Amino acid sequence: MEIAFTILLFIALVATAIAIVFIKRLFAVVMLSGVFSLLAALLFIVMDAVDVAFTEAAVGGGISSVLMLGTIALTARTQKQPERYSLVPLAIVLLTGAVLIYGTLDMPNFGSPDAPAQRHIGPEYIARTPTDIDVPNIVTAVLASYRGYDTLGEVVVVFTAGLGVILLLSGLGRRRGTPYPRGVSANRDQDNAQ
Repeated sequence: MEIAFTILLFIALVATAIAIVFIKRLFAVVMLSGVFSLLAALLFIVMDAVDVAFTEAAVGGGISSVLMLGTIALTARTQKQPERYSLVPLAIVLLTGAVLIYGTLDMPNFGSPDAPAQRHIGPEYIARTPTDIDVPNIVTAVLASYRGYDTLGEVVVVFTAGLGVILLLSGLGRRRGTPYPRGVSANRDQDNAQ
């Protein structure tokens, strides 16, 4: 049952990515990008990586969507038609995908007890965590202590993105200008200068 759900999530991810490529309305692209991030977060949850799922949902589905919506508010609503089509970007993406798939061929199966992380690193963390850190939850101990700088970096990224969103949204009204009351010319500044 879990394998079927994982395959269904992968199919939904691929379908969402294909839809993003072909849609011309940028608002729909932003919404589908958020859906893609939330599907990826679900996939991370299925793979028991809840901390990564939380970061993906917060940054990919939340903050990135708000940043892209703010960008759309400041720019165009639809994608401009390219003057000519090039197959070079498609070739680069296909080549990169092939290299990534080739790189995973010699990896151990997911959850395999013979994986190097299960045989060498995992038992060491399990043995050292109670004496080194005295935290009963090993995942929390790894994230807060052994990977403390990594977690701090993630927090800084989320904080910086949130600060950027606040700055973008606070300046949006000033850039657009306030609407003039009825009967007042939109060019009143130019009229006063003359």
